[in-house]
This record gives sequence, C-alpha cells and structure tokens, in this order.
Amino acid sequence: MLQKRVARTRRIALIGLAGALAVSMSACAESERDGSGGDGSGGDTLVFGAAGNPKNFDPIFNDDGETFRVIRQMYDTLVSYKPGSAEVVPGLATKWVPNEDGTSWTFTLREGVKFHDGTPFNAEAVCFNFDRWHNMSGAAAQSQMIYYGDVFGGFAKNEGDATGDPLYKSCEATDETTAVLNLNEPKGAFPDAFGLAAFSMSSPEALEQYNADEVTQSGDSFSYPAYANEHPTGTGAYKFESYDPSQGTITLVRNEEYWGEKAKTAKLIFRIIPDENARKQELAAGTIDGYDLPNPADYQSLRDSGAQVLVRPVNNILYLGINQEGNPKLKDVRVRKAIEHAINKKQLAQNKLPEGATARDQFVPKDLNGYTDAVEKHEYDPDKAKQLLAEAGAENLTLKFYIPTEVTRPYMPNPQEIGGAVSDDLKAAGIKVQLVPRPWNGGYKDDVQKLGKHDIHLLGWTGDYGDPGNFIGTFFGREKAEFGFDNPEIFTALSEADAKVTDPEAKKAAYEEAAVKISKFVPAVPLTSSPPAIAVKEGVQGLVPSPLTDERFHTVTKG
Repeated sequence: MLQKRVARTRRIALIGLAGALAVSMSACAESERDGSGGDGSGGDTLVFGAAGNPKNFDPIFNDDGETFRVIRQMYDTLVSYKPGSAEVVPGLATKWVPNEDGTSWTFTLREGVKFHDGTPFNAEAVCFNFDRWHNMSGAAAQSQMIYYGDVFGGFAKNEGDATGDPLYKSCEATDETTAVLNLNEPKGAFPDAFGLAAFSMSSPEALEQYNADEVTQSGDSFSYPAYANEHPTGTGAYKFESYDPSQGTITLVRNEEYWGEKAKTAKLIFRIIPDENARKQELAAGTIDGYDLPNPADYQSLRDSGAQVLVRPVNNILYLGINQEGNPKLKDVRVRKAIEHAINKKQLAQNKLPEGATARDQFVPKDLNGYTDAVEKHEYDPDKAKQLLAEAGAENLTLKFYIPTEVTRPYMPNPQEIGGAVSDDLKAAGIKVQLVPRPWNGGYKDDVQKLGKHDIHLLGWTGDYGDPGNFIGTFFGREKAEFGFDNPEIFTALSEADAKVTDPEAKKAAYEEAAVKISKFVPAVPLTSSPPAIAVKEGVQGLVPSPLTDERFHTVTKG
C-alpha cells in the first residue's frame, strides 16, 4: 500500500471569501445595467451578490468557494451531485465502473457534448485534462493545486514541496465515448471526488491556445495566463463573457448549445459585495436577487421583508486546531483532552451559532459512514480539565490563540465572538490565553499553517463530497503543519480505510475504527456544526440549497 506523504499546504476551507487577486485581470466587462429598470436584475438577468473576488477561472488552480460558485456555472465534471444532496449522479459521464480492485475506472461519456468554443467533448478530451494535471510542473504545480494534491497525491515529476507518490497512472481513450482512468492504487474517495469542481473538464484546444499552464511565480504570489483570466472554456450551462475587477462584476451568458436543461436566464451576473450587511441592503433594494451566508441574526427580518431564507443541509464542522509544535506541553494528550473538557460546546452552539447548530464530539458528520458513537468523548467538565492539567504538570499553561478577522464562514459566522466564548471557557479552566486576531487574507491562513507560529486556532470545513475521508482523511491523513503531529497508527488506519473501494461495509468499519483512534489522540477539538443559508428575493424559484455548496443557477427563474 502506497503511503501518501504529500508535503503540501492543506486548503483552509471550501466556501467563503476568496483570496486577494494575485494578478490584475484585463477583461473589460460590459455594464450590468440593462433595459429592465437599470439595475441589471430584470426577468432575463439574475444578479447574485458574491462575498469576494475570484482568484481566476481555471478550475484546477482554485480552492475557495467564491471562485467555485462561478466555475460551477461554466464547467461540468464527469460525475455530478443530485441537487440538494451529496448523492452521485451522472454528469458528463453517464456510467462509471471500477475494476475488481478499484485501480481502474471506465467512464461512458455523453454523446454530442461540445465545449463553449465548439470543439467536441470526448474521451480524448478527458484524458487530455487528466494528463495535463498529472504533468504539471514549475509554478503551475505549486500554484494552489490543493485538490489535486489531496486526491491524486504527487505529480509525474514532483518539484518544490510536492513529494507524494502519484495516484494517477494513465488515461486511455478506447473510443470516442469511453475513457479508462488507471490508478497506481485504489482510492476510496472515488467516484464521489470525480465531481469536485477542481476536476472540471476544460477544452483542450482552448487550454493550448491561451497558454493555460504558463503560470509565473514571484515570491508567494502567482500570475495566471489568458486561459484562466479571460478565456475559461467548459461545457456548462453558462459561458464566460467578462470580468471587470474595478467594477466588481462577473458576467456570464446562457450557453445555447448546452447538452442539458438550458439556463432559464440569458445572463448571470455576480456582483462582488464584501460586506454582508451591504449585501443585505442590496437585496432589500432589489439590486441583487440573492446572496450567500446571511447573518443568522437576520433570518427572521429577511423573512419578514418577504425574502426567502434557503437553509442548506448541514455538512460542515468548526474545530479548534491544536499545533503540537507550537507549545511542547501540547504534545501531552492529557493537555489536549483538558482543552476539550474545558469548552462548553452546547452553549457555544446555542449562543453563537445559527439556529439548528449542534455540538460535535467527532469530525465525521452524523449522516456519513464512519460516524460512530464509540468515539472517546470529552464532555464539558472544567474540573476534569483542571485535574488533567495538574497531572500533566501544565497548571500554568499559556496558549497563543489565533482568531481570524474580516471573514464569515458557514461554520463560523462571527469568529471573534466564537473565539471570545472559547477563550472564556479556557480561562475558567485555568488556562491563560493570549488572543491573536489576524486578517483572514492578511496573514491568518498562512500563520495557522506554520509550525510553531501558533498554539491553537479556529478553522472549519464544508464537505466536498459524501465520503468520510473528505473529513478525517483530509485533516489527519498525513503530517500537517496545522496540527504538527506524527501518528503513524492514524495515518495507516486512514490509508487502509481509503483503499477499501469495493466493500462498503469494510470501508465503513475501517473509518469508524480510525475515528475512534483520532478521538483518543485529540489532534484537534471538534466544536460545532451549523446549517448555513442563502437569501433570495421573493420571486426567485428553482435554486436548490446544497450541503456541498454546489448550487447551480441555470434552473433559477425570477417572478
């Protein structure tokens, strides 16, 4: 069994504010004003309030929810997720069959599908995309190919901090509608992970014409070529028209040749409005038709005003990260257990999180295989926390507690309030806390990935697909700077669980066993889960909230 040890920075989260643009986009947008009243929100135009700028529009180079929200409208993947669930359904492939040991997947592809540039989608195009990702090198390989690293491990030729064994072996186009993907070992994330937006199918001709792989690096910044910035070319229900960063607008237009249900609106505009309260005001004024992550405190007032609050099924977790390299005392499991005993999770969920939030005692969501009541539970008990600290000789424990600012997440609507509540609980158990607030896109994301930089921190996760490995495998499957621990027993347990592709019951049992080991080791503290929502105007119909944040807009109409 190949052990994955990819020394790459784990992506921080799936949904929320995008990072600052690393490159100035040159595409000029037409004004979103049209003849329907001057605000671009007429019946044939849908305007959605986005929380942040996109990084670029090449799926493989992205890892944040604001960018993926746009990408999902322009691109398709081999498999899709049933609207409103994590169930895998046909996408560009109508059928997918693994071989006996899960090291080969045969895809039967839809016929007659075309990319936005008119070139055919076929098996050769599928293999071109997989070969492209596998053969990435230089700055392109280092540039936020986080999903590829998480799922496929290393590259054909590892460079820089990519050191893992590659999962990908080859791809064969046996005929126009049959692509065979060969792997070096089985992967339990499949077939679900084939539906990740990062693995969307791009036009091979457009990739080559617009120099898609010519990424350049300057320090920690990357600049992206014309394909990513101006010519994204997929098979999706909408096509790219323009992006004007100065006006904060992304404009997509209906793909009249779409293979599936044609978009109900001719134009889809994303208006970038970073402030959540400003998005609320724009919705009330009628200048946008919807926005994501309304403040839970505003749910009722939004409903009273006639807006709809569409609540997603829960598929996320907020956790307290513990960096064992940040403070030597954190290497003692008694100290880590004391931290968990000190936190009143139920009160946190009730007072600081949206309606329907719940306390968590493990990292696997309740509806996924791998969830088990057999985990070791560390209930709220300040006296027990003090006892464990005393046993570990850590009565005078002081922790640097990093808290993000200038950010809203579905699992963390107000990080400073949440951080304050957790800090108060820790102090009540005798732990001294030094709060370190840092801007989300101004140092926080980097700081919490550095060994020794911090002691504890707030982060969370929204699931990408319906597999337990997407949670505990992503978090604890290998050495990570965020947690700073080395536990071969946990690494092996997760690797073995991930390899059980063709035996669902064995896979379920293996992940349950891994979850128990993790609960006893306490590499981090699971805190809460929350049901995030989308707010839309009264007449908007057809938007289905997804537990994966995989909402599609081509089915949406406006009354």
